[in-house]
Amino acid sequence: MSALAALVVRVALGIFWLHEGYVKYHAGFGRADILLVVNSTQSNSRVPHFYQLFTEHVLGNAPAFFGVLVPLIEVGLGVALILGVFTVPVALASVAQLCNYWFADQLITQYPIMLFLSAVVIALAPWASRYSVMSINRVSLRWRSIADRMRPRPGRM
Repeated sequence: MSALAALVVRVALGIFWLHEGYVKYHAGFGRADILLVVNSTQSNSRVPHFYQLFTEHVLGNAPAFFGVLVPLIEVGLGVALILGVFTVPVALASVAQLCNYWFADQLITQYPIMLFLSAVVIALAPWASRYSVMSINRVSLRWRSIADRMRPRPGRM
């Protein structure tokens, strides 16, 4: 039952990330949105100084790039989680991305839920990875290996 519960949590987190990316793509997220984040972090006392520097010197120097990259990251996280590809590193990237949003003082209702789901996926990593594209590939390779050993070879009887 743990593997099934972990699968549901992993897929739910993936759906949350797909939704985040979809909303950004659908709304035309881009350069202007990144510049809005840069400007809002500079005048916000709740944003840590190191993050103000990051937004000013990194995001602010390539807003068009990050305007494309942010929704792409979100969709990538969603797809990877749903498929179960590199589950633990992707769940850790999920936590990092959520922290990135919190540092920018972007407090959205679903972010704490997504953080909780990320922590559950990390904590239940062996079970969260059990039913995935990666596990299907391992089973396929195992069956292929067995079939190869059973196949008659020329010159052997």
